[in-house]
Amino acid sequence: MAKKEKEVLRKPDWLKIKLNTNKEYTGLKKMMRSRNLHTVCEEARCPNIHECWAERKTATFMILGDTCTRGCRFCAVKTGRPTELDLLEPERVATSVEQMQLRHVVVTAVARDDLNDGGAGVFAETVRAIRRKVPFCTIEVLPSDMKGDDESLTTLMDAKPDIFNHNIETVRRLTKRVRAIATYDRSLNLLKRVKELSPNTPTKSSIMVGLGETKEELMEAMDDLLKHNVDILTIGQYLQPTRKHLDVVRYYHPDEFAELKEIALAKGFRHCEAGPLVRSSYHADEQVNEAAKSKQKQHPEFK
Repeated sequence: MAKKEKEVLRKPDWLKIKLNTNKEYTGLKKMMRSRNLHTVCEEARCPNIHECWAERKTATFMILGDTCTRGCRFCAVKTGRPTELDLLEPERVATSVEQMQLRHVVVTAVARDDLNDGGAGVFAETVRAIRRKVPFCTIEVLPSDMKGDDESLTTLMDAKPDIFNHNIETVRRLTKRVRAIATYDRSLNLLKRVKELSPNTPTKSSIMVGLGETKEELMEAMDDLLKHNVDILTIGQYLQPTRKHLDVVRYYHPDEFAELKEIALAKGFRHCEAGPLVRSSYHADEQVNEAAKSKQKQHPEFK
C-alpha cells in the first residue's frame, strides 16, 4: 500500500507580500556580498527583508559565520561545524553600517557552542566598532543563550547595547521539540540576568505561533517573560522554511494577532509587535528607549 503524503496547509492571502527591490535594497545586498557579510534577513528567509532594507534603513547582521552548531527544527540557517573565527568582521560590519547610514542595527549570530565564550567577545567588539563609526545608530543584540555562561553574558553587556534580545521562540511544552540544546528556563534566566547587570537596558523576546501551542500556553509564556523582567514582546506566524522543517499546525488570522497584542500590553509589556509577518527584529528601530533615541537627535545632519 502506497504511503500517503502528509497534507500541507495552504498559506492564506494575508501572508502574501509585495516585494520592493529599490536601490536601497539592491545597494545593501551588493555591499553585503562585497564585504563577505551575512544577514539573518537572508539566511532565515525573513518575509520583511524588503521593507526593512528598502524603507526603514534597518538591517540584521549575522556575525560569527553562516554555520550554526545547533539544529533547531524551525530555522533555515545551515547547521554544521564552523571552521573559522573572523576577528576582522566587527570592523567590516561597522563600515557597512556607516556607509549605509543605518538608523538602527540588529547584531545576531549563529550559535557557536564550539567557542568558550559562545562568541561573546566578537559580539562585544562589533557593538563597540559600530559605536565608534556611527554614534547615532542604535544597536540591538540578539545572541544565543551562550549555554547560560554568566561570564560570556557579562562580556557582551559590557559593550552596552541599546536593546538585549533573546528569543524563547515557543511555549514551554514545545521547546524540546522546536529548539536544539536551548531550554525554556535557561532563556528566561538569561533575560533576567541582563536586567541585573544593566537595569536600564530594555530586554526583548519573541514567540512563534502555529506550532501547536494553545492560547493558555501563550498566556503562560507571556507571564513567564514578565516575571523575568522582559519589556518587549514580538509574536509572529511560524512559516516552514523547507519540507524538512517542522510543519505548520495552523495559520493565525490577523484578528487573533491583534487580540494577542492587546493582551500582551494589558499584561504589562512596554511594547508589543504581533502579526502574521512579524519577526524578532520587526520595527526594531521603534523599540529603543528614549536615551538611545536621543543619540540620533544629536546628529541633525543625518536624514
